[in-house]
Amino acid sequence: MVVSKCAVYFCAKMIYNTHKGKQRRDVSMTKTEQLDKMTEKNNGYLFTSEVVDAGISKTYLSKYVKENKFERAAQGIYVSDETWIDELYVIQKSNPILIFDMDTALYLHGLTDREYSKIHVSVPKGYNTFRLKEKGLIIHTYDDELYQMGICDVESNFGNLLKTYDKERAICDMVEGRGEVEIQVYQTAMKEYMSSSEKKINVLLTYAEKMGLRDEIMKYVEIMI
Repeated sequence: MVVSKCAVYFCAKMIYNTHKGKQRRDVSMTKTEQLDKMTEKNNGYLFTSEVVDAGISKTYLSKYVKENKFERAAQGIYVSDETWIDELYVIQKSNPILIFDMDTALYLHGLTDREYSKIHVSVPKGYNTFRLKEKGLIIHTYDDELYQMGICDVESNFGNLLKTYDKERAICDMVEGRGEVEIQVYQTAMKEYMSSSEKKINVLLTYAEKMGLRDEIMKYVEIMI
């Protein structure tokens, strides 16, 4: 049987297009799997910056979140419909420079069971706080040394890691800004800390010295320990 050149060309083109289409589907499946894994790793969240860094386009991300019914929690942050929105986590992922402090930090450390009424954060001096204030956050600014002093990671109620200050710094901040903390929260936090077996008095006094609070902090140490 004689096969024309046209027929051979036509068959070859069909095979090529079929293979190319399969490749495209495979790539799509790979991207979907990548986004599935990112969502699982991030406790139900997807971040545009992370997705783009992985080589996935914003267009594909938009299609994925729409098809999988993700909610837009903030600019560049999406959360699956099976995940409760973690307000503190979303705020910090949107503004990585901020550190939770004052009664927000006390609550995160379990030094008070009364949930914060306002979210308190610290940022370095000179940082533009306009957008943070628009969100209703209470802002505290420090020079670089005090801003960095005592930063640690804690787990939120939703299992996400947050940056806050350690217990010793939180106590110092509370004493320094006592007018911003409810009296019941103040008393409970001080009692919980001073009675804790995990307290680090040397660290507490070091922080107090740097913040000009040593004499005041010593009064609590002498009375409560």
